[in-house]
Amino acid sequence: MARPKVKRIHVNQHHVRSNKTKGTDLPVITIKEGKTNTYCNEIEILGPSKIIYGGDGVDAKPLLSCGARVVIETTSEINIIS
Repeated sequence: MARPKVKRIHVNQHHVRSNKTKGTDLPVITIKEGKTNTYCNEIEILGPSKIIYGGDGVDAKPLLSCGARVVIETTSEINIIS
């Protein structure tokens, strides 16, 4: 049986700012699973998860290539609500 893939969920701060300042309606939540990205505004995590902060000290690096420093990590199923 294959291991469930790890999903990393984060809030896209660029979209949050754009929605506020430019009146756009961009989805602000990104779910990264392998090479796949899913974008939405509301989700439900159907099982265990953990929140990870990568820090912002001199030696700290973003947790994701997009620059995210805080992610929710889970192997649980996710319901996309909107």
